[in-house]
Amino acid sequence: MLTRLTLRQLEYCVAAAEYGSIAEAAERIHVSSSSISSAIAHVESELSVALFVRHHGQGLSLTPVGQEVLRQIRHLLDQTLALYDVADTAQGAIRGPLRVGCLTPLAALVAPELCQGFARAHPGVQVTQVEDHQEGLIERLRQARIDVAITYDLSVAQADIAFEPLASLPPHVIVGETDPLAYRRVATLKELANRPMVLLDMPLSRDYFLALFHEAGVTPLIAARSPSPDVVRSLVANGVGYSLANVRPRSSHSLDGKKIVSVHLRGQPRPMLLGLAWACGQKPRHVVEAFMHRCRSFISNEYIPGMTPPGRDARGGAEGGPGQAPAGDTVSGAA
Repeated sequence: MLTRLTLRQLEYCVAAAEYGSIAEAAERIHVSSSSISSAIAHVESELSVALFVRHHGQGLSLTPVGQEVLRQIRHLLDQTLALYDVADTAQGAIRGPLRVGCLTPLAALVAPELCQGFARAHPGVQVTQVEDHQEGLIERLRQARIDVAITYDLSVAQADIAFEPLASLPPHVIVGETDPLAYRRVATLKELANRPMVLLDMPLSRDYFLALFHEAGVTPLIAARSPSPDVVRSLVANGVGYSLANVRPRSSHSLDGKKIVSVHLRGQPRPMLLGLAWACGQKPRHVVEAFMHRCRSFISNEYIPGMTPPGRDARGGAEGGPGQAPAGDTVSGAA
């Protein structure tokens, strides 16, 4: 019976189960909703069982038999990956499935150049890109639902998760171009604490930003919050308040077209480390090792896909280098 099912159809069923929604699964793994719906219908027809209960307007949930079938599907997919690795190691080839997780704030900037560039360089590789928050990525690594994650060092110091730092991303301040801080070179956490803040409200990320204020002995005045980096940037660009960020997109505008200005944060606040995370339980497959090598070649303090490198300002000069205004002088710069 399984000869009439494809691995791709099985993968789509797993994605639907993980996200509890066809639309959400389609968005996360970058395929059409109709492809996932068709895959589910085909698998249910072939197995003559209902895998999911459809809740109108509220997604999907697994039936009791669906839960058991999904366990077997995951086991089958894991066995398939092992077959690819045996063959690839023997032939020195780079091919097969590659499941890359990426922290949501990084996904639009870093992942396309790394993942799609790798797929173009190795046509035999089928790359699946999954975005999630940090806790979600760690859980996916533990359950072998992704092979490697491009993420920060937040909460990865655990016995079963390995982390390799590739670049250091210090926090900085972002403001709208009409904000008085836009004409400053630097700002302090103590002066920011008296101004309205827009907080990136993601698990662990918010704890990191709030800890910076705590270490400075102040408490921020939070005026708005959002789990979306794009929403945070738009709120900042529209004058709702400032925000703190580690990511420095090459674009100096929010999605609604308004300009954002980056201001250095005085002192040496703890940076986030950008790098690779993977499960320690087993050696990465050949295709995973090849992808990790690409990441090591493409990510450093001098170059990060989609970002202004941490050692340079948005105009391309080294921070604090010759010809730049000293700390506190008036100067406008892009985020």
